Amino acid sequence: MNDYHLLLETATTNCSVAIANKGELLFCKESNEADFRHSDYLHVFIEEVMRELGLSFSSLSAVGVSMGPGSYTGLRIGVSSAKGICYANDLPLIAVNTLEVLAQAYEPKADEIIVPMIDARRMEVFTMALNANHESVLTTSAMIISEEVSAAFPVGKKVLFGSGTAKCKPILTGKEFIYNDEIQFPSAKNMVSLVAKKYANKQFEDLAYFEPFYLKDFYTNAPKVS
Repeated sequence: MNDYHLLLETATTNCSVAIANKGELLFCKESNEADFRHSDYLHVFIEEVMRELGLSFSSLSAVGVSMGPGSYTGLRIGVSSAKGICYANDLPLIAVNTLEVLAQAYEPKADEIIVPMIDARRMEVFTMALNANHESVLTTSAMIISEEVSAAFPVGKKVLFGSGTAKCKPILTGKEFIYNDEIQFPSAKNMVSLVAKKYANKQFEDLAYFEPFYLKDFYTNAPKVS
């Protein structure tokens, strides 16, 4: 039996779709644009990756989605699309933490702590910390960056990466902080092992009640008073 998984990642400016089979990445399509054109790209990318591999929705065994934290709009688009495909095709939905997806892009050394960061509002980031085995040692949180927050991280060499690190560099300057600028955004191709593990353990979401993990309330600019 083939275990084809459709993977959607829309939590940041990177709109990304992948297909995996039995824990192996087969194909990935993505585009990173600052204006969040996920509503334009996502379903086109889904059609392209399915066509590239000659698959139909009936070929799938599950849909995986990056559940957040991240962009409110991006998460709504990705989760709504994933749930729609699951409803229409009687497929299980698997949700994975976006920061854990980002962390999968980096292979740490034994003495390193991984600190993926996603840019949030102003001086805030969404972050967590994981050990070299990709086990959480600091839970997912929204953190305002200041000199005082360095004490919140576990002791040891910390490798920071992701779109939130730019605002950290002038503040978190200790030798224990190492910045990897090559990894900026989560990608569906880094969801493969996370989704495969949850699929094997039958860790599926309730389609009727599942919502994105926003972590924070949605804010919008207040209307101008004339």
